[in-house]
Amino acid sequence: MAKGDDIEERLINFAVAIIALCDKLPDTPGGRHVGGQLLRSGTSPAPNYSEARSAESKRDFVHKLRIALKEMNESRVWLIVILRSKMLPQPEVSPILRECQELCAILYSSIQTTQGRRPDAPPAINH
Repeated sequence: MAKGDDIEERLINFAVAIIALCDKLPDTPGGRHVGGQLLRSGTSPAPNYSEARSAESKRDFVHKLRIALKEMNESRVWLIVILRSKMLPQPEVSPILRECQELCAILYSSIQTTQGRRPDAPPAINH
């Protein structure tokens, strides 16, 4: 398994969990709106992370990781909205929210690690 494959796999699994969760949201104006927003933000970090892994420079790598982190942070907010509005039961949402928070921390740490390296150092995650 190449370095970074485990994180990419977790991001893919997160996207799959988001799709399943969005399918359970109520068919109401609020449910459709939140579902559409969460579907977009929750499924984009995996391909953005994959793009980062094949970045052409450290700067490009960090930029793509930041996009993935931004989308994960947005997903976290939508998951909290689902919980607070009681659109779905807490046991269905909490494990996905927890994974979201862990992935946010991993992406943030990867960005910090990469930025802390000297300018000519390779990206932290390669194929």
